[in-house]
Amino acid sequence: MPIIVNLDVMMAKRKISLGELAERIELTPANLSILKTGKAKAIRFSTLEAICRELNCQPGDILEYQPDEE
Repeated sequence: MPIIVNLDVMMAKRKISLGELAERIELTPANLSILKTGKAKAIRFSTLEAICRELNCQPGDILEYQPDEE
């Protein structure tokens, strides 16, 4: 998939655990883990907004587009 999720990088930069972030944004750790590992098929804007608010970052810091190589 050409969308890369860099949530783990931002969490490491902010020194926050998966459990702590999940609690702050009111999401289950399992669902946040699915997003973090890039296995999610979609993300709600409200979830993205909450993540950006808690990590003090922009959506582009978390999501990256890399076209498939042909």
